Amino acid sequence: VQLQASGGGSVQAGGSLRLSCAASGRTFSRYAVAWFRQSPGGEREFVASITWTHRTSYTRSVKGRFTISRDNAENTAYLQMNTLKPEDTAVYFCAVGARSYDDFTRSTADRYDAWGQGTQVTVSS
Repeated sequence: VQLQASGGGSVQAGGSLRLSCAASGRTFSRYAVAWFRQSPGGEREFVASITWTHRTSYTRSVKGRFTISRDNAENTAYLQMNTLKPEDTAVYFCAVGARSYDDFTRSTADRYDAWGQGTQVTVSS
């Protein structure tokens, strides 16, 4: 499967961005999708995930601000990011789950076997 992430950019604190992750080469609707992020010098961390049944999970720091969704007809997943903070600055990666029909929300990178190239999000104070 090939993933293309887009939608990153530079915004001021309190602003919003919507990231997109377009998938091809796999029956997208059968797999979970997740967003991870990595800041300079930091480790890749889980942000949000959505299962094939649309169950969602978020890391605590983004709950209430970020929303993950998917449009299976368009083979695309989204991450709506509101009330952005400088600490949200990172490269954001989308990933597709390794197992089809997996209805458990997964927050570790080893549960995902296809990754996009990343899109930079920069939030200034």
